[in-house]
Amino acid sequence: MEAEALFRRQCAASLNEDGSADGQRLIKLVLDTYREQAGSISSLERHANLAIEENEALQVVLNQAHRGLAEQSRLLEIVLNHLPLGLCVFDTDQRLIVSNIRFQELFGLDADDTRAGTSIGSLIAKIDGMEKPDVKAATRETRSDGGRIRRREWVMNDGRIIQSVVTVLPDGSNISIHADITDDRKAAERIAFLAHHDPLTGLPNRIRFRDQLDTALAARKADDQIALIHLNLDRFKSVNNTLGVSAGDKILRQVADRLRALAGSSNILARLGSDEFAILQCGREQPWNVMALADQIRRELSEPFFRGDKAVELSVSMGIAICPKDGTETELLLKHAGVALSHAKSGGRRGERFFTSEMEAQLEARHALEADLRRAVHNEEFEVHYQPLYDMTEQRICGFEALLRWNHPTRGRIAPLEFIPLAEEVGLIVDIGRWVLKRACMDAATWPTDIKVAVNVSAIQFISGDLEDDVSAALEFSQLAPGRLEIEITESVLMENRDAALPILHALRQRGIRISMDDFGTGYSSLSYLSSFPFDKIKIDKSFVNDIVDNKEAFAIMRAIILLGDALGMRVTVEGVESEEQHDLLAQEACDEIQGYHISAPRPAFDVPALLARVQRDGKAQAV
Repeated sequence: MEAEALFRRQCAASLNEDGSADGQRLIKLVLDTYREQAGSISSLERHANLAIEENEALQVVLNQAHRGLAEQSRLLEIVLNHLPLGLCVFDTDQRLIVSNIRFQELFGLDADDTRAGTSIGSLIAKIDGMEKPDVKAATRETRSDGGRIRRREWVMNDGRIIQSVVTVLPDGSNISIHADITDDRKAAERIAFLAHHDPLTGLPNRIRFRDQLDTALAARKADDQIALIHLNLDRFKSVNNTLGVSAGDKILRQVADRLRALAGSSNILARLGSDEFAILQCGREQPWNVMALADQIRRELSEPFFRGDKAVELSVSMGIAICPKDGTETELLLKHAGVALSHAKSGGRRGERFFTSEMEAQLEARHALEADLRRAVHNEEFEVHYQPLYDMTEQRICGFEALLRWNHPTRGRIAPLEFIPLAEEVGLIVDIGRWVLKRACMDAATWPTDIKVAVNVSAIQFISGDLEDDVSAALEFSQLAPGRLEIEITESVLMENRDAALPILHALRQRGIRISMDDFGTGYSSLSYLSSFPFDKIKIDKSFVNDIVDNKEAFAIMRAIILLGDALGMRVTVEGVESEEQHDLLAQEACDEIQGYHISAPRPAFDVPALLARVQRDGKAQAV
């Protein structure tokens, strides 16, 4: 505006000098032109200022974009280099665009090996050189999804297994992801192994053994024979109960090692259950070869097993079935070997049995008896009979032994020797023993206070039951004085469960309960057990009584046992006395007590009062 005013003054001065109309028009034209140019200049100045402002804003935006891009690049680098997987990207010419540190670590590469622009061929060549030379076959490549996805596994020198998954993009470039699958592969292999093998011994399990048996039977030629041995360790549960499960597992591994050595590579060995094993013997002359193998097994497993400084002795029962005589199908052969094993165990253990057709019928009868026995336990179908214990000095009945009886609803009276071993085998003896103990104490509580009752206790009641609590419950319920109860055990209680049984026996004896050893002399170590526990009484088995009248040697043994009991301060009861002559001989030897049919057969509880009155009235022993 100042420039325009100056221009006007100059023009006015010129007009004063030359006031012509042409001059004025010229001045006006010039002025108009000036105004137009000034306006343009002003507009240009405004636009220039706006441009400068916009450029500064653009620069700010650009700077922000640069900073954002740098931050994204930094974050991308952090993410790439902290991925648990290896990653690399190749362009359409199969040259490396980008890779992360994990990719280098997996394949033992360095930064120079993975520079941008490195060809995929040179990388593969480097990795191939790092594989184990003796396991090249383990490197494998597969394709899927029309070839767009390729998988390859590499087995490295350090044993690692690397899996690569390459995805080919539509333009020919590709992205590859790499993972160390060593642990996953080992875990999968372990799961597959455990599905078909026993984790404790490493032997094939029941599932695997059935598959192997299927294969062997399918491949059998017409004249081939296949023998199947199903074996079971006798009373192995007592090892776990006395030494502990850990010690039992160690012994089972030793058993497996011995059996593995005996079976060799030509036979198939498996562990079917806790203490059950099986051996499949193929391509041999039978039954001679399987008999030889069974004999080796029996002798080898009878050798002591050691747990620290303790020796554990085992025995084994075996059932044997032979194809094709005993079956040509897996299920049938396994069943028949199991049937033979059941007969081996019920026959006294420590031996083997070959399957026969009669065994199956007997086993079915046994299963029926087991079902009836379980029903009898539930319904309390048993009763207790009592056989007198006769005091030779006082010539009177001093007590009764409680004896279990079972009257089957349809089969009538079943002998104890038939159902007691079965009850022990199937685990029912604990419940039965608890019931007998309670019933005997209740009956004895109704007798004169100087008459005691003796109750037999199975070895299994020391293992699987709670004998102390059962005794306490029976005494409390019946209100019977502890001194009137006598617990009878056989040496098997100490032989199988010495460490567990002795504390229980001492605890019972401290309460005033009397403890006697039954069937003395029938075991190989009875004398050693007399020194391990202060028994109140020993009962001489009736097998020693049968010939004492006519056999001097039998009489001498009987006398020696009576003198032994007297020397140890233990009363002696002689079982199985059935004649006057036996009674008189034992009276001469100062025997403490006798028991047998000469005094009385076992009688129901309601006969006890009359039995006491009759013998006490006569003042001497007589058959009743």
